Amino acid sequence: MEKIKLLLAELDKVVIGYRNEKLKIVFALLADGHVLLESVPGLAKTTLIAALQVAISNSTKNRIQMTPDLKPGDIVGTLVFNPKTGDFEIKTGPIIGINFLLADEINRATPKAQSALLEAMQERKVTIAGTSFTLKDPFLVLATMNPIEQEGTYPLPEAQLDRFAMKVTLDYVSREDEIKILQNTGVHGRNATDKVTPVISTDEIIALRQDILGNVAVSRSAAEYIVDLVRTTRRGDPNFKKYLPAEIQAQVEMGASPRAEIWLQRLSQVKAYLSGRKFVTPEDVKWVARDVMRHRILLTQEALADKSLSTDAVIAHALDKVPVIEPKSK
Repeated sequence: MEKIKLLLAELDKVVIGYRNEKLKIVFALLADGHVLLESVPGLAKTTLIAALQVAISNSTKNRIQMTPDLKPGDIVGTLVFNPKTGDFEIKTGPIIGINFLLADEINRATPKAQSALLEAMQERKVTIAGTSFTLKDPFLVLATMNPIEQEGTYPLPEAQLDRFAMKVTLDYVSREDEIKILQNTGVHGRNATDKVTPVISTDEIIALRQDILGNVAVSRSAAEYIVDLVRTTRRGDPNFKKYLPAEIQAQVEMGASPRAEIWLQRLSQVKAYLSGRKFVTPEDVKWVARDVMRHRILLTQEALADKSLSTDAVIAHALDKVPVIEPKSK
């Protein structure tokens, strides 16, 4: 826990504010998940991932600027012809051999290019011309997207969205924090991470993850709460009609997948551990629920067009209505 506090302190040196958002990215790292970060430009997303990598010793990173002309081979690698030998050789892409990948403006790449990340994010390996390459551990994809600008962008396929453990949204910081940003001139521009010091190693991150996921207990009642919460977002499930009002039901096209339940559990275990507990409570689940589920709920075209409902509103209603099942006394 002391190591995580030191890690957050290093991030605070260069990125002012966003305490909970920084925590959630660290949560994803400890849970072995990936993060989709949504915000308007200029809110230090790139600086944040750079600072995180510098603060973790023995780690490496790469950045891919996602553009419409990007091809899958530009991400994972491809075969190239060697005129000296007369043979084709594998040239690995920027995703191989690193711990942190910043996929900047991911929705500017075509679905075909985005699909190159699917195997890497789920299985931690990539295949080039029949040859498999295992990715480094830990491996975190932090993808960014701008929610405002739509020209020249592509919607993220559902399969791609579901690979992200969390979708974290960044808003503007407070007035006081913006003043601190101006005063903190040492971290403006290209030298932003010069003051960041490594405080934890990749081996320690892996050991922490194993300790958390192996030793933080998830009771039957906590597991039931997670399942009931997710099932409430699915059309056709009894919970959908039981806990959501008719006006919300009419605007939900598809609910969250079982993968949402897995990430709710894993991230709740991290939340419990960093709170000094070895067991998950419903409050842990509630703290991560919006970030785990918001990108896994699909609204109808009508709801998207008139913006009368957000996925966060659906989750908020489920959190308010789904009861916590108390453990049975022995």
